Amino acid sequence: MATNMEKLYQERLTRYVTAMRNEKPDKIPIRPFVAEFTSKYAGFTCQDVAHDYNNAFIAARKCAADFDWDAVVGNMVYVWTGLAQAIGLKYYAIPGIHIPADTGFQYREPGEEDAFMKADEYDALIDDPTGFLYNVWLPRVSTEISRIGEASTYRNNLALVKGAMAMLSYFYGFGTQNALLRSESGTVSAIAGIFKAPFDIIADKLRGYIGLTMDMIEQPEKVMKACEALMPHLYNVAITSADPNKQVPIGYWMHRGCVPFVSKGTFESHYWSTVKPIIEELWKNGHQTLFYAEGKWDAHLESFTELPDRSIVYHVDQGDIFKAHKVLGEKFCLSGGIPNFILSYKTPDDVRACCKKVIDGVAKNGGYIMDAGAIMQNDTKAENLKALTDFTREYGVYSSGAVKLKNDDKRQVVPDPKAKFGRGYGMAGRPQPRVPPGACIPWEQKVKEIPNITGNKELVETIWKNIEGFGNMFIWQCLLSF
Repeated sequence: MATNMEKLYQERLTRYVTAMRNEKPDKIPIRPFVAEFTSKYAGFTCQDVAHDYNNAFIAARKCAADFDWDAVVGNMVYVWTGLAQAIGLKYYAIPGIHIPADTGFQYREPGEEDAFMKADEYDALIDDPTGFLYNVWLPRVSTEISRIGEASTYRNNLALVKGAMAMLSYFYGFGTQNALLRSESGTVSAIAGIFKAPFDIIADKLRGYIGLTMDMIEQPEKVMKACEALMPHLYNVAITSADPNKQVPIGYWMHRGCVPFVSKGTFESHYWSTVKPIIEELWKNGHQTLFYAEGKWDAHLESFTELPDRSIVYHVDQGDIFKAHKVLGEKFCLSGGIPNFILSYKTPDDVRACCKKVIDGVAKNGGYIMDAGAIMQNDTKAENLKALTDFTREYGVYSSGAVKLKNDDKRQVVPDPKAKFGRGYGMAGRPQPRVPPGACIPWEQKVKEIPNITGNKELVETIWKNIEGFGNMFIWQCLLSF
């Protein structure tokens, strides 16, 4: 049984990566991003999977075992509200606590006057983003963390310890979850790592959307400098959380950088100019990025063609997948394009008809991954998702046999080894931040506090930097993931 599952896993991995290379595998890979759907299917409530990640892991594995899918995310619900509650994060409505137990967790954005970053605080963010997050942002988003200058409290200390240990426990749990998906159902872990655009971070978690739109009128230069200051740190989160085997892409969740949330000019001046170099740098280092284009991004398809061939997988939510294929299909693999409302409210026949239309229109030459437009919640019908799966397996076949790769092919999506990355490509030549990415207190500062190192100085420095990385990871993952 174990041998059969490993064989199935390798076939699915080959199929998935071949499609992401924008090539033609043996059949269309199926990679559904199923979140609260898993809870309903496995007999849990939304509270069960949001507040206890072990339940979410169980539900994801049950779906993977019962459906013929090539790749899934180990827990697409992802935000663990138990951790959010431990830290005292104010911006989540938790199922079973603030909202009904069978409603998915909700993000509660504060009004402009209560934004977690004020309009006059850009300089502090620009000077030291990590310090700003710890000193200013975290006390404001938490009910437990004391503000700088206030007396520390028992609950403050407890929240930091609980939050940090809970985060490590959760992240380590994904390693076990991915191994079980591989051994129990031969299912590939679909993505690894996380990236968000600097502009989106300001809109989502710092100034809020309304605050940012006001700043773009009153102080656009400060917004630009803040985006640039965030770039090396967000790149560091992406590269350090990416798949070390360079097989599956980094998840990039695209929020408010598109028309009509912002103008085309703002997209080009602030959003794209501070995203493109990061994607290029990730690709230079062998990592593909999944552009999960939530909403409609059709106005910006031409900008995405500026990226190197195969460097991204472009996921279509509410955009026009046929237009995306026309503009991007020669360069990148596409995924998605099956409207969620069809999976939730229509019939299996409607689902099959939609899948046929999409496959005929964009997948004839490979380079397509079957998925819904958006993450599937508990309104998705199981019979419709089964229809999507079964139809794709039957209709989306390119050849009768499994794809065979050469012995030296490690099933990676990597740049052309002959590619030349010239001046102005990626992050090269950009100013380095005062506090380097991955650190909170730089070694150069710490070593001054240890005037006499009698033994191996390099060992002391290495361990200091490694432990610093945990402190840095905690605050940046709070910002990006929770």
